[in-house]
Amino acid sequence: SSFKPFVYLAAVESGLSPSSRIKDSPVSVDGWEPRNNDGRYQGDVTLKRALAQSINTVAVKLSERVGRDRVRETARRMGIASSLSGHPSIALGTSEVNLLELTAAYVPFANAGRGGVPYAVTEIRTRSGDVIYRRQPWPNDRVIDTQTIRAMNEMLSEVVRSGTGKAARPGSRPAAGKTGTTQEFRDGWFVGYTADFVVGVWIGNDDNAPMRR
Repeated sequence: SSFKPFVYLAAVESGLSPSSRIKDSPVSVDGWEPRNNDGRYQGDVTLKRALAQSINTVAVKLSERVGRDRVRETARRMGIASSLSGHPSIALGTSEVNLLELTAAYVPFANAGRGGVPYAVTEIRTRSGDVIYRRQPWPNDRVIDTQTIRAMNEMLSEVVRSGTGKAARPGSRPAAGKTGTTQEFRDGWFVGYTADFVVGVWIGNDDNAPMRR
C-alpha cells in the first residue's frame, strides 16, 4: 500500500482533489476481486479518507479510472525504475520495489515537487589529492506542480494524523507518509517525511515468515 500515493497522484493530476468522493464498494476487474483488509465497505468516501484508511477498492477504482499506464508513468516520473506489472493489482503495490527506491520516490512530496537520486559518495581523491570523481548536482527539476503537491501533502498528512500511520506520528511535528503491508503480515513498510527528512522503514523476519500481525 505504500505504492498507493502514486495512484492518488495520477488521480489528482487528472482533475480529482482530496475532497472528491468515490464509493468504497466491491469491485471486479477482469475477474479479479480485491477486498479491503477488514472485509468491510464504507460507501462514499473522500479521497483523503480513502488514502488515510488505505482502502483497497478505492485505489483500484482510481487506477482503472485514470488508466494503469498513467499510474506506471507517474511512478516512473517520481523515480521508480523497477519493472511494474500491468495487472490491475498495480494499484495495491504488488510489483516488487526495494526500500531505497521507494523512499527516494517520496522525495518530491517533501521537496516541493522536485526529485533526486540517493547517493553515498560525494567525492573520491587520490592520495596526492587529485579529484578523480565528484558527484554532480542533480538537476533541480520539478516533477509535480505546486497545487498538486499541496493536495498530496494534505492527504499524506492525514495518514499520519488519523489513519494507518498514526503510530508513526512524531509528536507535534508536521509529518506525512504511507504504510504498507504484504500478505499474512510478512512485511511492514512505512515511508514518511517531514520538512527536513524522508525516511523509509521495513520490518519483517529474515526468513520471510509471517509476523504476529
